[in-house]
Order: sequence, then C-alpha cells, then structure tokens
Amino acid sequence: MLMELTKNFHALKEWAVAVTALENGQTIMLLRKGGIHEQNGRFQVAHNQILLYPTYEHQQPFLLKPEYAELVYPVTPGWHPETIRISSWAKISDILPVADEAVVNALLPFHIWNEHFISDRLKWKPRQPLYVLLLRTYKLPQAQEISHRSEYCGCKSWIDLAEQIDLQGSEPVLSDFSYSRLVAEIRGIVGDKFYAPCV
Repeated sequence: MLMELTKNFHALKEWAVAVTALENGQTIMLLRKGGIHEQNGRFQVAHNQILLYPTYEHQQPFLLKPEYAELVYPVTPGWHPETIRISSWAKISDILPVADEAVVNALLPFHIWNEHFISDRLKWKPRQPLYVLLLRTYKLPQAQEISHRSEYCGCKSWIDLAEQIDLQGSEPVLSDFSYSRLVAEIRGIVGDKFYAPCV
C-alpha cells in the first residue's frame, strides 16, 4: 500500500493548457517521451505523487485540438512568469508504453492533443515508445504562488521545488467511479501492457 504524502516538492512540468484540462476533469491523460535533458535520454517516473507545474514557453496551438488551441497565449522564447501558480497535484496510477500508431490514434478522444502531435511524438526517437500517463488529479484547497528559479528551466520533465507544498485538504477532480471508468476504457484500448509507476 502506498503511503499518502501530506507535503510534496516533486513536480512534473507540463503545458499550462494541459494542467488546466487535468484540473477541470477534461482529461486524465498525458503523453510523454521525455525532455531533451532527461536522465539516460529516456522518460522515467521516480515518484507517483507529483505537483503539476504549468509551463508556457513551448506550448504549440497547432498540436492541440481547436478547443484547447484557442486557450494558448503566445509568449516569447525564454519567457516565464516571475511566480508560478501551483494549484493541483496528481497520483500517477498507470504508465502505458505504446509504440503502435493505431493504438495511440484510438486514444485520441481521451486527451487534448491532435493527430499532428501524435505523429510528431511517434517520429521523435522512434525506437522509444510513447508513454501514456494516467493521472488522478487533486485541487489544492488554495493555490500556492512560488518564485521562479533558474534551476526550474530547461527541457526536463521533473523538477524538485525549493519549497514543499502542503497537500492536506485537497479534493479529487473526478469521483472514484468516474476515474476508474476512464482508466478501464483506456486500459482496454492499450491492452495488457500497462504497469504501475514506481514509488
């Protein structure tokens, strides 16, 4: 049984539009191959309970479905806010490595990206699978503003914040039933290749 954390400083960097979709219960899925500076050049998950850290610089509207593309505000290269608003965290319940384009395309209704994103991700590092992460998202009782730091920059998926965020009082975005139903549907598409994240 996994021990529940009451405070956390491990964070996953993700496009702000994706974090918002997770917080609104519009998706439970992220698609990753890892950042350029990923350890050993591969995407890895070291923690199953993570804060969601929104990023803005690399958001590409043309890789998103129209309803999400219109939510992206363009920013100049290297721009970042002086403070980062952390308003949610998540438990990663499943990590699903997928290399079959047909399977990835079948997952299209469950996430915010479009066919161009899927094609682009599959072609980049083609020998490595695309990792489907399923996240049970929780809203913090009050969003926390943290100062931006230079060590948070760069094309990497995971960062450790300089300060811990209190998770107590958080509420799940989706009910147990709704989350379990979505997980079952997605697992049914992917097949029996899913595995639980490391602790």
